[in-house]
Amino acid sequence: MTEKTEQAMKVDVDLVRQLAELLDATALTEIEVEHGDRKIRVARKAAAVAQMAYAPAPVAAPAPAAAAHVAPAAAEVGAPAPAVSANAVKSPMVGTVYLSAEPDAKPFASVGQKVAAGDTLLIVEAMKVMNPITATQAGTVTAVLVENGQPVEFDQPLVVVE
Repeated sequence: MTEKTEQAMKVDVDLVRQLAELLDATALTEIEVEHGDRKIRVARKAAAVAQMAYAPAPVAAPAPAAAAHVAPAAAEVGAPAPAVSANAVKSPMVGTVYLSAEPDAKPFASVGQKVAAGDTLLIVEAMKVMNPITATQAGTVTAVLVENGQPVEFDQPLVVVE
């Protein structure tokens, strides 16, 4: 091997382990880090994602953290937690969700807000590209099922517009 080949093959094993642990902790399927001219990408086979593409997604109640975003009437004591609606806008990709255009800006959509078809509800960042997720129909936002900065998976329910 030449000296150049030997240098190119040196890998920071500790960094790779940390990235793999980060994949496990966030339930992402891949992560990439770039520093100068070196780039490290750690990916996991998406067998579970492939199964979901062929099987219908189970209908589940929103995560406990999402309960704060439920419409006031449904959040009353004794009211049942809302199930994920057929009117839920789902993520078209894996990425990170942002509820507003900037950290200090007001959210694009909030519970009780009326929206028109085509209005931006939130943004999903994937591969450094900001993808606006829009309402598929006019109506009222009845639930926001995700938190700002949360990683999301393909076909995950994000917002319910009734």
